[in-house]
Amino acid sequence: MNTEAMYATMKPWRLFFVVALPGMVSMFAMSVYSIAEGIFIGQLLGESAFAAINIAFPLVMINFSVADLIGVGASVPISISLGKNEHDNANNIFTCSVILIFLASVLMGVVLSAAAAPLSRMMGADDVLLDISVRYLRTYALCSPLCAIFFAMDNYLRISGYVKTSMVINIFCNLLTIALLWLFLGVLGFDVVGSALATCISMCACAIVAMIPFVKNRALLKFTKPRFSAAMVKQIAACGSPSFLSNISGRITAILMNITLMTLGVKAFGEGGGPTAVAVYAVLMYSSDLCWPLLYGISDSLAPAIGYNWGAENYDRVKKIVKCGYLGTTVIGLLSTSILFFFPDVVASMFANAEDVRLLTEATHAIRLFCFAYLFRWFVVVSQGFLSAIEKPKFATVMSVSTAMVFPVLLIALLYPFGLDGVWLNFTGVNALAAILAIILLRRVQKEIRERERRKAITE
Repeated sequence: MNTEAMYATMKPWRLFFVVALPGMVSMFAMSVYSIAEGIFIGQLLGESAFAAINIAFPLVMINFSVADLIGVGASVPISISLGKNEHDNANNIFTCSVILIFLASVLMGVVLSAAAAPLSRMMGADDVLLDISVRYLRTYALCSPLCAIFFAMDNYLRISGYVKTSMVINIFCNLLTIALLWLFLGVLGFDVVGSALATCISMCACAIVAMIPFVKNRALLKFTKPRFSAAMVKQIAACGSPSFLSNISGRITAILMNITLMTLGVKAFGEGGGPTAVAVYAVLMYSSDLCWPLLYGISDSLAPAIGYNWGAENYDRVKKIVKCGYLGTTVIGLLSTSILFFFPDVVASMFANAEDVRLLTEATHAIRLFCFAYLFRWFVVVSQGFLSAIEKPKFATVMSVSTAMVFPVLLIALLYPFGLDGVWLNFTGVNALAAILAIILLRRVQKEIRERERRKAITE
């Protein structure tokens, strides 16, 4: 069955298993390198390196945020254009977006490399952590263009029906990363630069492989002579703004979080406690890589099918596909909460060296508070993905900015008197508030869908 027929006619639950399961595996595979990186750094390089990378990593993600804006933003109008049988328009958007991603990534890489030191200071790095953070950042900046295209190609492969190909490429990328981490850190004794190099080399190699179906005209999407227009760029920016603003807002929040942790860590543990608190936060982020990719894998994999059927005005099928997404992520959310709650010591020991007793003890406690976020996270992820897929950028942007910055900053202030426990509980509070916001926005979308169905019935 070709891609368009699959999106239009395959039974929703069969479609779910055909696209969502490989998507889950693919997204989880993409996070495996992060988990492996956390294990290697925590066990081999220690608490300071762990804290320094946690300070630098938000800036790495900002480096990719503009490319993500273009890649995600282009995916929505591409899917809708395919649903309307406007293949020439879809190919033009695809071609222009790849060019824009490359140019934006070159610019972001230059800026990040030049401003690495002051940006690391702004993120809360002290004299001990500054040099480590700067070298880690500049390594990523050097490889920025191809790394950014790797992320975008994953979206375009799924739209073209290459779901399993995307999964295989991501699995290979992570296996290569893990092998290089072992070589650079375990054998050659590199520091954090070895970690960044391992990731960048793998992404660059796989970006080239992912381009092959498009370069050889084997995919549904094809390169064509680019026709840029202000309207197209505006549409891409509007559709990609939820993801972009979520990334930027999340990194601003990370800056505030690191500053807060450096202060509260000293209060909780005394002199030198700041890096420990930041390292605990890093353990939480790495532990979340065990769970969140499965949620995002489902949401991202179903987005092209949702967008296609929305463009084809098949609203009943849109609702059925989204329902499958909600039910699938409910299971993942409950399992994630249970595993993190009942086995926090096992998870913490993956990333914290046994000699770092203070870090290990606090991380175990923090994971048990943090895990309840997944009781709400599944609903937030699917709702935001649905709003983006049906070209509701304003609603999706409100959700993403609220979840990434407004709610976290508000709760940092409200929960500050509770010390570090207030920070660990921040995540649960944020997702609970985001779930309430999602319900409000979805009710408005339901009214619009009913009105669209009524108009369609009249015209038919």
